[in-house]
Amino acid sequence: QVQLVESGGGSVQAGGSLRLSCGASGISGYYCMAWFRQAPGKEREGVASIDGDGSATYADSVKGRFTISKDNAKNSLYLQMSSLKPEDTAMYYCAADPASCRGLRGVLESREYDYWGQGTQVTVSS
Repeated sequence: QVQLVESGGGSVQAGGSLRLSCGASGISGYYCMAWFRQAPGKEREGVASIDGDGSATYADSVKGRFTISKDNAKNSLYLQMSSLKPEDTAMYYCAADPASCRGLRGVLESREYDYWGQGTQVTVSS
C-alpha cells in the first residue's frame, strides 16, 4: 500500500524560502511523482513533476523559483521553494502514479495521479 507523508510547510515572509519533503512508502519500480497545491476557493493545480530518470516539469508560475528533486535511496521527494510570493500560499500535496511521467496525458493534471498525501500548509505573508 502506497503512503505519502508531506512535511516542511510553515509560515514565511515574501521573498523567503521553504523546503517541502514527502516520504513515500510502498513504492517500488517506476513512478511519476509530483507536487500540487490548492488555495482556498481554487482548484488544485500542478506545481512540478519528476520522472524516474530525474527529468522535471514545472508550472509557469513557479519556473525559476521552485526545484523538485528526489532521493530514491530515502524514498523521498522534495520541493525547494525560493523567492516565495503571497500567491504561493496554499496546501501543498505530494502525489505519485505507477507509470512514467511520459505516459501520462498531463504530468501536472491531478486526475493522472493515483496516490496522494494529506498535505502541508504553506503561508506566505507580504
